[in-house]
Amino acid sequence: MPEVIIYAAAGRTVEQKRGLVKDITTAFDVHFKSPPKNIVIQIVECPEENKAKGGELFCDAERRKHHQVSQSS
Repeated sequence: MPEVIIYAAAGRTVEQKRGLVKDITTAFDVHFKSPPKNIVIQIVECPEENKAKGGELFCDAERRKHHQVSQSS
């Protein structure tokens, strides 16, 4: 039984998650010949204040990006 664990920053909608798990399930069915009922997918979400890249918290990077966009408008 294939099991897929996805780690992601929190904030996706339920509709986005439904689309993702449907596409992943289809890919396993097509490429691994694994019946969809046997595929387990877990989405592990982390708040943006608990995740960082390049020494910067995701929440700070988003704030900085929005601030730069509003200044250039």
